[in-house]
Amino acid sequence: MKTPPDLEIRGDPPYFVHPSAIVDEPAHIGENTRIYHFCHISSGAHLGKRCVLGQNVFIAPTAILGNDVRVQNNVSIYDGVVIEDFVFLGPSVVFTNVINPRAELNRRDNFDATRVRYGATIGANATILSGLVIGAHAFVGAGAVVTRDVPAYALVIGAPARQTGWMSRHGQKLGAPNASGVMVCPESGLRYRHLGDGLTCLDVDDDVPLTHEGRIQGKKYIRADSKRE
Repeated sequence: MKTPPDLEIRGDPPYFVHPSAIVDEPAHIGENTRIYHFCHISSGAHLGKRCVLGQNVFIAPTAILGNDVRVQNNVSIYDGVVIEDFVFLGPSVVFTNVINPRAELNRRDNFDATRVRYGATIGANATILSGLVIGAHAFVGAGAVVTRDVPAYALVIGAPARQTGWMSRHGQKLGAPNASGVMVCPESGLRYRHLGDGLTCLDVDDDVPLTHEGRIQGKKYIRADSKRE
């Protein structure tokens, strides 16, 4: 197994960590996860496989990250926050876990649960208030202040964040639906339709990993075998 530059191998199963990072034991860190400069992983934290943590990331004791999560520089993931598989967190994303904090009051037993679902993207400098759910494959624009739940595949921007459209799994803004209520991704050809408050993909299960090679061929979505668990 090739070690990335400036990182060393630790743990069993092995993961990669920069010497400047602090990993408090015991913490669960999945195979091939990469932890870069000045990160702090608290005892009890759970990180899945193949995650990448950029510089100066903090993971709290009860925080949970799924597999293949990308966390950019200067992000703190606090107690009560759950990040599902394939989530992207841009630089300096802010999470909270108490809606009404006071310095003179201890609210450690009242942390709100926040969940970012499979495949969602949160842009740089966005703020996520506590107790919310960011839907699967939702896209939160840079600098947004999210004060309410975000539906699956929704694009939200602004402060406070408001929905301005829908995004495909390939990160492309979807156009207006056709006469059948179907929206088509301009990059991949995948088709989407409203389901409840959000969207669902008609061609691929919403929790099936995609690859860059994926495309529509005829009426079937073709993708390389990603060999991920």
